[in-house]
Amino acid sequence: MTQVFDQIRSDIGAHDIVLYMKGNEKFPMCGFSAAVVQILKTLNVDFKAIDVLQDIELREGIKTYTNWPTIPQLYVKGEFIGGCDIVREMYQTGELQALLVEKGILKSLNLDA
Repeated sequence: MTQVFDQIRSDIGAHDIVLYMKGNEKFPMCGFSAAVVQILKTLNVDFKAIDVLQDIELREGIKTYTNWPTIPQLYVKGEFIGGCDIVREMYQTGELQALLVEKGILKSLNLDA
């Protein structure tokens, strides 16, 4: 598990936004992953999508790493944000956009995005 944790730390350290998901950003393999991809695309932010279906150790390792039982999992600037329901709620309230502005990822708070 140490090697998987090292890879996770490396991935979330190398990219501002990382989404561990089922499938990829062009072909999500579950509705929850698709919903988070759509939110990130709507906000027009770059993100690194990592398909957990390609690696069973990673799929289980990410759940252990965060002590969070579900996929997708979103990280912003190395910080675990949550899964689909949390990301969707944060987006709907504008909290996600505010976080992305605070972290320097979005230039301005555009709630119409």
